[in-house]
Amino acid sequence: MIDAILRRIVRSGRLTVQYPDGRSRCYGTGDGPTAGIRFRDAATIRRIVSNPGLRFGEAYMDGGITLAEGTTIHDVLTILVSNMAAGNSHPLMRMGEWLSHRVRRLQQFNPASRSRRNVAHHYDLNGRLYALFLDRDRQYSCAYFQRGDETIEEAQAAKKRHIAAKLKLDRPDLSVLDIGCGWGGLALTLAREYGARVTGITLSQEQLTEARARAAAEGLSDRVTFEMLDYRAVTGQFDRIVSVGMFEHVGVGFYRRFFEVIHDRLAPDGVALVHTIGRLFGPASTNAWLRKYIFPGGYSPALSEVLPAIEKSKLLLTDVEVLRLHYARTLSAWRRRFAANRDAIAALYDERFCRMFEFYLSGSELAFHYDGHCNFQIQLTKDIAALPITRDYMAEAERAQPLRVPHSLST
Repeated sequence: MIDAILRRIVRSGRLTVQYPDGRSRCYGTGDGPTAGIRFRDAATIRRIVSNPGLRFGEAYMDGGITLAEGTTIHDVLTILVSNMAAGNSHPLMRMGEWLSHRVRRLQQFNPASRSRRNVAHHYDLNGRLYALFLDRDRQYSCAYFQRGDETIEEAQAAKKRHIAAKLKLDRPDLSVLDIGCGWGGLALTLAREYGARVTGITLSQEQLTEARARAAAEGLSDRVTFEMLDYRAVTGQFDRIVSVGMFEHVGVGFYRRFFEVIHDRLAPDGVALVHTIGRLFGPASTNAWLRKYIFPGGYSPALSEVLPAIEKSKLLLTDVEVLRLHYARTLSAWRRRFAANRDAIAALYDERFCRMFEFYLSGSELAFHYDGHCNFQIQLTKDIAALPITRDYMAEAERAQPLRVPHSLST
């Protein structure tokens, strides 16, 4: 069966597979990338056939799949992802995708208690891990490459400036709610460089501790506060609301509630900006392996799933930008940094963890390169006259703000 699956999938490029009985078979035309793998035993093959979307990644993590000399997992996934994105599949895989789509609301059922557990699964890992592959400000979301040759530090600083321009921080002491504040980099930037008063909320204890320490070290604790709080529990109103890289954890069944919270918490003349991973080819479901090992409860939506919830919340959609390939470049930078620091990361965890993260970073990068994944930046207001009627103010604000690239974390 695995032979039939690979024959249906691999049409371009060349994947050489060595089977447990010593047989070797090549799949594909040979035009394009090449790679080679070995299956350890027949049991590994049976597990992969039973659920390819989950078991292939598990087999790599556990050593059931090993790489031929000179091959990386990125080489292997490039062949598989590019071919599947071209429409090459197998009925068994299509059936699995159909079943997953049917139960995706259950997979993404994220009430407050479950959201906390889901966040802890990924974001409460050893903080040293993220320092070893992210930029110096620990921005764990899509960077913004204006030229294409920026360092990851420059591109992440540009991302924050781009978001600030869309928030129209045109006077000091604006109150800002940062939903899903991460390690605090954006909140601190908005306070330090734009004079905002920011409340950042997270469900990660590791992020909360780091963010508070950074605010204290910079002397910004009077302007920036960080709280362990679910978005549904926020009270009060804010002049600006921003959420970067958090909407992916909300879940389809909670979209309307999320935007109702933004509506209720946003001042009458306020501006909100939601930055999220999305997909260009319509609704789908989260890959089973990614859902189990990296982002439980996570999902990257199509705009067709998001806009109805916005409309029902009575928020006004004022701008949407589609960032294409920016996240592919971001993930490529992270993947290279992970590889450069692999020994240090293995010392924090183990070889299986390193393989898991390599599979995650490579697979995600290729999804943005080949499979219609992108980022959406969605700007919202309650007042149709809250913003200028052209986008010129965004570019003007970016030009007026020097790009400040951090040399190191504050702590």
